[in-house]
Amino acid sequence: MRTILSILTAALLFASSGAFAVDGYSFEYGKSDSSNSSVNLYRLGMQWDWNKKLIEYGGWHIGGFWDIDLGYWDNKSPFQTGGYSTSNIAEIGLTPTFRLQQNTISGFAPYAELAVGFHFLSHTFVDAQRQFGTSFQFGDHVGAGFRFGDKGQYDIGYRYQHLSNGSIKGPNQGINYNIVRLQYHF
Repeated sequence: MRTILSILTAALLFASSGAFAVDGYSFEYGKSDSSNSSVNLYRLGMQWDWNKKLIEYGGWHIGGFWDIDLGYWDNKSPFQTGGYSTSNIAEIGLTPTFRLQQNTISGFAPYAELAVGFHFLSHTFVDAQRQFGTSFQFGDHVGAGFRFGDKGQYDIGYRYQHLSNGSIKGPNQGINYNIVRLQYHF
């Protein structure tokens, strides 16, 4: 765990240089919604705003951003014998995210978002009951939240995310997460 956190921290510090023009950082905490496994998700991410209003109407617009994240899945699933699995997973993801939000983001500005991205996992299983077939996974999510602050620099949101390999290879049991996300925009 210490090695993974060191790599995540180094990557974020490296990417914060002006050449990369990072527009924001995020932290996510999630929990799997399965009754037979209990997996906690921790992610650090960087965002690059598209700086485009794809569609604009009535004080709202659809825009988006690129989201690159590094994550750690902490498995606390009980085996049928009463023990615990030790299969934890590191992940890296790239997700283009579409967001419907108000044009004015100062004060309090709600939003809704939708995305489908790509994730690579360090293992193809979490425990004996949850197997993914491949390290490559699609990660789609729907979410809602709001930006706040004088310049809309703070962001808090909820995401429901599903990860699976899209039946590329079996088994394809996938996993769902309920995620709380905090973000700071520059």
